Amino acid sequence: MHLQKDEIEKLERTYKLNLINSLSGVKPANLIGTKSKDGKDNVAIFSSVVHLGSSPAQLAFIMRPQSEIPRDTYPNILETEFYTINHVSESFIEKAHFTSAKLERGESEFDRMKLEKEFIAGFHAPFVKDSPVKIGMKHLESIPLPNGCLFVIGSVEMLVLPDEAINDLGQLDLQHSSSIGISGLNTYYGLTRLASFPYVREEEIPDFE
Repeated sequence: MHLQKDEIEKLERTYKLNLINSLSGVKPANLIGTKSKDGKDNVAIFSSVVHLGSSPAQLAFIMRPQSEIPRDTYPNILETEFYTINHVSESFIEKAHFTSAKLERGESEFDRMKLEKEFIAGFHAPFVKDSPVKIGMKHLESIPLPNGCLFVIGSVEMLVLPDEAINDLGQLDLQHSSSIGISGLNTYYGLTRLASFPYVREEEIPDFE
């Protein structure tokens, strides 16, 4: 397949959506949990969480354009500042996927998809109990993007990780934690560790053939 821009734009809508969404490869699968000021909780799947920096520790994700009838995740973050990022593991892929459904505002995906929530150390937003990696976040800033989406930036306030999945260098073994990835909108992949290389210094670059 070889497509120029004008040919891409002429593709059938659903075909084009699936193709373009899968171009970036496998992305992390995360459930973002929030709770409104009046105590209504919400959880939704996202594949756009990215690392911004380690000191201070910051992560970000991309939020779709907010319509006249916004869903729960972003309004809850704006109301309370707090949210959680939870790795999706192999044991609850299907439940996690269906949190993308457009439920009525205030209806909990935790309840509808039978995902067990938990609150840890007084943190305002709910975590996904079965998630192997749980991250408590505080909203810092949202940056509008050219396509109407929002780049939502947060600081890492809490980490709950399995000790046995962390090596002596502090690296998280995603295969051990059974974390999964997403390609496109609805295809899920298991993660297998293939190799680990040292920090790159010019004088240590091998003589590749």
